[in-house]
Amino acid sequence: MNFLLQLLLKACIETISFTGIIILIGLFLGILRNYSIRNFQRSLGSKSIMLTGVIGVPVHELSHAVAALVFRHNIMSIKLFQRPDAYGVMGYVEHSYNQNSIYQQVGNFFIGVAPILGGIGSMIALMYILIPETYESFIHIMGRNIHLETLDKSAITIILNSYWKLVKAIFSIDNFQNPYFYIFLFVSICICSHIALSSADIKGASSGLGIIFLVFLILNALGIAKYIDTFNIIKYNIVITSLLIVSVIFSLITFFISLVLLTIRKGV
Repeated sequence: MNFLLQLLLKACIETISFTGIIILIGLFLGILRNYSIRNFQRSLGSKSIMLTGVIGVPVHELSHAVAALVFRHNIMSIKLFQRPDAYGVMGYVEHSYNQNSIYQQVGNFFIGVAPILGGIGSMIALMYILIPETYESFIHIMGRNIHLETLDKSAITIILNSYWKLVKAIFSIDNFQNPYFYIFLFVSICICSHIALSSADIKGASSGLGIIFLVFLILNALGIAKYIDTFNIIKYNIVITSLLIVSVIFSLITFFISLVLLTIRKGV
């Protein structure tokens, strides 16, 4: 009995180590997204969601589609953008998979959370094209964070401080004098307004999460999990945390801009 409990506990810890930070930040992004959209609609009107959606929704859905292809799912139907239907849906990707394939079942988790990773990738690519000096600052920060060897309170403080420097680099005087910066800011706001996961995304990711737990459980039962290097797990979490903070930064920027617009609207 003790062996079984230890097996279950270890599998839980490994599953949380592998997916926990993505889930936690994904939920936080959902809260920011809901408040931002509400503020935009109150300040700019109900159709403002269409303005952000014309860029943000295709990025969201293409992220699902790319992840589905990576995990060898069959895409049956895709809609990159549409007017919100009765349920508020502005786009979708319908896909099927082989339920006998563990790889494809695990893929459900990554397909579900793909809009977060795809949104981050899109904003980093925009940074590289439109504000390259800020991109260089970002790469420097990533390089320093990757060399951290633990993910304790001290390491998290270092990561947060480094990204505060990134925020200052984004809103530098040079960027405010650069017209491409405003294109970058607008597109990033559009992406962040639709980066959060829908209920369908969460449902799909949850099914994959259960399979990931079972995979770790089997690996531990077979004694294979002991070959998974703890140091590499820490490195993985540092890299993922560093990337996810980018989405948090821009989602917070989006929220504060929506708040400013709402304040101005109320003052008029």
